Amino acid sequence: MSGHGTPIPMTSHRANPLKGVAEVPGDKSISHRSIILGALAVGETKITGLLEGEDVLDTAKAMRAMGAEVTKHDDGSWSVHGVGVGGLAEPDQVIDCGNSGTGVRLIMGVMATSAITATFTGDASLNKRPMARVTDPLALFGTKSVGRSGGRLPMTIVGAAEPTPVRYTVPVPSAQVKSAVLLAGLNAPGKTVVIEKEATRDHSERMLAGFGAEITVEDTDEGRVITLTGQPELQAQVIAVPRDPSSAAFPVCAALITPGSDVLVPGIGLNPTRAGLFYTLQDMGADLTFENMREEGGEPVADLRAKFSPNMKGIEVPPERAASMIDEYPVLSVVASFASGKTMMAGVKELRVKESDRIDAMARGLRANGVMVEEGDDWWAVTGMGADGVPGGGTCESFLDHRIAMSFMVMGMGAQHPVTVDDSTPIATSFPIFTPLMTGLGARLETSS
Repeated sequence: MSGHGTPIPMTSHRANPLKGVAEVPGDKSISHRSIILGALAVGETKITGLLEGEDVLDTAKAMRAMGAEVTKHDDGSWSVHGVGVGGLAEPDQVIDCGNSGTGVRLIMGVMATSAITATFTGDASLNKRPMARVTDPLALFGTKSVGRSGGRLPMTIVGAAEPTPVRYTVPVPSAQVKSAVLLAGLNAPGKTVVIEKEATRDHSERMLAGFGAEITVEDTDEGRVITLTGQPELQAQVIAVPRDPSSAAFPVCAALITPGSDVLVPGIGLNPTRAGLFYTLQDMGADLTFENMREEGGEPVADLRAKFSPNMKGIEVPPERAASMIDEYPVLSVVASFASGKTMMAGVKELRVKESDRIDAMARGLRANGVMVEEGDDWWAVTGMGADGVPGGGTCESFLDHRIAMSFMVMGMGAQHPVTVDDSTPIATSFPIFTPLMTGLGARLETSS
């Protein structure tokens, strides 16, 4: 059962050609960071295009609980009156981060070097996810944490009253871990250094610099070395959040597998650390083009045009591309089902510890719909059945995971028979307008109680 209410099954029927413009919501990663950094800045940060999914709204509630003033205005914009670095207040109540691993891990980092204590919890899915990957490096600052066995929520974090800066090498590619350490470093004296052996999405570095932090990034033999000088005075900003490439993945992929489709997805952020899926789809032979390339708010942006692509081929996805598309592998595996030949995806063990074990969840659902899948600890392979060869007809578990649910809804649009997920409610955490947006393009989605 979802932590947000009674499960609501959803069925995706074979779609008519998908046509039109898909205006997806704002980028989730940038939305989280806009509120958090706005809360640590001096003055009023103004935000337009904020994703108003449950994950981001839970982050807004958390920053209010720690003293920031976070307000939505009648015109849809948001403002955050910050408390300054080191100015966080101790929350009166437990902080509920819902389904958001990004939210809870970044907020733990924010408070880790302030002399306050906070307890965090989440929904059934979040409370199963490992937090030690964040609390272990935060302990180097002097932070203490007490949680359930296996480093799971609910968890109490006791911030370090006299933090020390750290030098930390991230053991596995994780933007959440990197960001948590950098945010903790904001209120530590001296220089905090984070080293990445494989680059991950760099929104935190870009936004910290934009808010006025002294931060440098250098590629060395050791890896990508990020150095942050602590205790800056962050300055309030005006932020226009670009549209989310992870959300854009669903209308794009749906168009590629649904006969006769032609969909434009405008204003999508193409940060190099996020755009791996789109280059992978092009490598497979997808009719996917970038139009009106431009820069907005320091991020590369383009309009994506996706058309039905009946001649896609399976490929071996470069493992070094994994960090730039880690959230998109579930829907990529759906597209791979409609290609010819085998698509091999390696270096993806991070998928095992997302909102669900995404390799296992997708493998189960794909097999239930007649697709052959092989898997290992950090790899999986999908054998494609051609543009009109996926049987469908299966019922899949979402495992409280929004991306699993949406991926199987995309599959149903091109499969021979309808595809059902047991619970569609998690979709609201990241893409609250998914159903009306997709039905507006021509999808046939049906819910049942």
